[in-house]
Amino acid sequence: MAQTDGQPAGGAEPDHFRHSYTKDRAGLVRRLSRMEGQVRGIARMIEREEYCVDILQQTAALRAAVDAVSVLVLEDHVQGCVRTAAERGEADKYVDEVIDVVRRTLGRPVSRSSRPG
Repeated sequence: MAQTDGQPAGGAEPDHFRHSYTKDRAGLVRRLSRMEGQVRGIARMIEREEYCVDILQQTAALRAAVDAVSVLVLEDHVQGCVRTAAERGEADKYVDEVIDVVRRTLGRPVSRSSRPG
């Protein structure tokens, strides 16, 4: 479900609809800025030819940070956007969307035809 201007595609939404993560947008941006710094730090480590295991530890920390941001956005999406859609009787398409993105994130894309149900 594509979203633009804080509204899901495919229908008129009330003026108060917004992306759920906007309540802590500044916190998410701070986390992303720290991740930018981690990426630059890893690049410097590679340029200085530092020990491989140290670089791998830093990439693992970066991956964990990315996953943490993803979980925060996912939680906000389910608690806000999906809940709003459910109140409007549109939950199914939002739930399917969330399931699909979680599967892709986990590296396990599943086609609709192979899903039970």
